[in-house]
Amino acid sequence: MTPDKEARLPSIPLRGSNQTTVRGANERLVLHLVRQHGTMTKADATRATGLSPNALSVIFRSLEEDGFLLRCEPIRGRIGQPSTPMRLNPDARFHIGLKIGRSSFDMIVADFVGGVRARRTSRHGYPTPDATADFLRREVPGLLADAGLPAGSIAGSHVAMPSELWHWTEDFGAPAAEMTAWQTFAVEDLSALLPGPVTAENDGTAACRAELVFGPGVRHLDTIYFFVGTFIGGGIVLNGSVFSGRRGNSGGLGPLRVPDEAGGNRLVDHASLAVLKRMLRDAGHDHVEIPDETDDWDRLEPVLGQWVIRAARSLAHAIVSSLAVIDFEGVIIDGALPPAIRTRLLDEVQAHIRKIDLQGVALPDIEEGHLGQIARALGAAARPISASYMVDGNAVLQGG
Repeated sequence: MTPDKEARLPSIPLRGSNQTTVRGANERLVLHLVRQHGTMTKADATRATGLSPNALSVIFRSLEEDGFLLRCEPIRGRIGQPSTPMRLNPDARFHIGLKIGRSSFDMIVADFVGGVRARRTSRHGYPTPDATADFLRREVPGLLADAGLPAGSIAGSHVAMPSELWHWTEDFGAPAAEMTAWQTFAVEDLSALLPGPVTAENDGTAACRAELVFGPGVRHLDTIYFFVGTFIGGGIVLNGSVFSGRRGNSGGLGPLRVPDEAGGNRLVDHASLAVLKRMLRDAGHDHVEIPDETDDWDRLEPVLGQWVIRAARSLAHAIVSSLAVIDFEGVIIDGALPPAIRTRLLDEVQAHIRKIDLQGVALPDIEEGHLGQIARALGAAARPISASYMVDGNAVLQGG
């Protein structure tokens, strides 16, 4: 295992079986562990899984022949034969991830380890199904050309989008009559425009999944994840795996109630970029559009500073409320924000949460996310990898 991966997510006990009838499950287990640790030798895998050395030799050989694993340089200088760590092959699978957002489209080609091979983005006043189709017709050929990949090499295309996109239209200036078209939208409507099978998932859940699957590591088995976008959302990690819930909306954190704030009693009423945009407009600011995370946000001052304090105060209350339901060990805050603003928001959250009565709850570790604006598109591409090549800790504990 590589030293930089040793601090990654602590594992629930994941054991394999030496019966040949569960070869597929064992291969998934090995791929999960290699992804979690960066590299892994057969000896490492033997200790981690309880599988026999012979069974693991067969699995490693099979995964290498199928193109999922690559050999690293042998480790020499130890007694006996040198051991050879294995790592994931980035070229094993390619997926398209598409984020349909309230203010922009973001589409990527991601490889098996989360490398972004190509990306296309487009801003809009509000999204419609027709506008989405136009974006795909215009950009998919160039996206594949930029990635240097034919359409047939894409294993699937996956969409991250807000649930019930037709709601809250007044909060970001979209005409309700046009947005109702989303009520009859089905992801299958995009299958003629995207290569491979097409699936969809809530965008907050997708961003959380990207942090877990492709980020540098989620340190706690139970974590709540906040993503500050046009409207705030997020996701839930339980037992080391994303928990999306029966209807796929777990971590839809916007409706969380927060006290003592003028302008609304929901988290979404304060810790959302739509609120910042409205504050800029009300202040007569010259620039009422929220810039990309790579742009200079200093020109949004002093309104930006006022929003950071307001958003952080509401996030602190929301975090404490969530702890009363699940004893989260970790909190991650990310968003379509420049890293410096994300750090500033995190510092304010930590300052405010220390002022709240924490009797009955344990203060979790509060950390920054790592992926920013691209997290939702990257999380869309992570969904099939999570489903097919990783172990679901919740299913393991439930006997699934």
